Amino acid sequence: MTAVLRPLTAADVDRVLELEVILFGPGAWTRGMYEEEFRAAGRRYVAVEEAGVLVGYAGALIAEESHIMTIGVAPEARRRGYASMMLAELMQAARRHGATSMILEVRADDDGPQQLYRRFGFEQIGIRPGYYQLEGVDGVVMRADLEGAALPGRTPPPPPRP
Repeated sequence: MTAVLRPLTAADVDRVLELEVILFGPGAWTRGMYEEEFRAAGRRYVAVEEAGVLVGYAGALIAEESHIMTIGVAPEARRRGYASMMLAELMQAARRHGATSMILEVRADDDGPQQLYRRFGFEQIGIRPGYYQLEGVDGVVMRADLEGAALPGRTPPPPPRP
C-alpha cells in the first residue's frame, strides 16, 4: 500500500484526537493543545496517509536545538516504516533550519520507540522522574547531534574540505 507523507493541518485534528486516545491514553493531547501547537512559531507537523486515511503524525519544534514533540502511528499501520519516515523528515527540516541537535522524551517503559530513536543517532542523556505524570512513568531524555549525522537509508554528508 502506498503511503503519502504530507503536512499535518488543522483539518486533521479530529482524526489525530481519535488516535491520541488509542496511542497515549490518559496522556493524550487535547484539541486546545494541538490548536496552540499549530499557532506557535517554529513548529513543523507531518502526517502519513494510507489510502486517504491519516495513520500517523509527528511534530517538532524547529530551532537551534530542535525538539520532537510527538510521534504516533495507528496500531494497524505499524511496522511499515512510517515513524521512521516522519522522524527523518523532521530531522531533515531541523537541519535545513540550521539546528545542531534534536532532543526528545520517550517513556522509559517503551523500548520500541527507544530503539527507533537509537537507529537515528539519539543517545540517552538523562531521566525525568515521573515525566508522564498520569501514569507515573519516567521519561528518558534522548539527544541526537544533527551535524554530520547520517539518517538510516541515506548517505552521510561528505566530509568538509580541508
